[in-house]
Amino acid sequence: MKLNELKDNEGATKPRMRVGRGIGSGKGKTSGRGVKGQTSRSGVAIAGFEGGQMPLHRRLPKRGFKNIFALDLNEISLTKVQAAVDAKKLDAKATVTVEALVAAGLLRRPLDGVRVLGGEIKTALTFEVAGASAPAVAAIEAAGGKVVIPTAAAKE
Repeated sequence: MKLNELKDNEGATKPRMRVGRGIGSGKGKTSGRGVKGQTSRSGVAIAGFEGGQMPLHRRLPKRGFKNIFALDLNEISLTKVQAAVDAKKLDAKATVTVEALVAAGLLRRPLDGVRVLGGEIKTALTFEVAGASAPAVAAIEAAGGKVVIPTAAAKE
């Protein structure tokens, strides 16, 4: 079989319906659109209209809000950081920052910063991150490391 010999199975494709070509075609005159009115014209968009009944999106209550000031943080566990140190992707003597984690391949892109989550860590590391959970801070300090969380004023 060659590429130029490929074709659909018999009956797999039907020819398109040609509308407005006489009453004998079955789709003549109004082309299956009925008579007059909005939906017989082109460019109709009545999405969500329920025939005058209150639409579903207006019957349901509004809920919650979107905080436009919320930071979009990357999250990483201490277990993954320890695995990167063991694999020699992260330098154990250098400070662990967002840039270091991206360079090591642990994060795809730096968003608004990194939040460190709990896990197991054996190496004493210094973290300079946007945030850390209480179990993560406890585990880092138990291993002999420390967590530096720069304040918003220090960043400006």
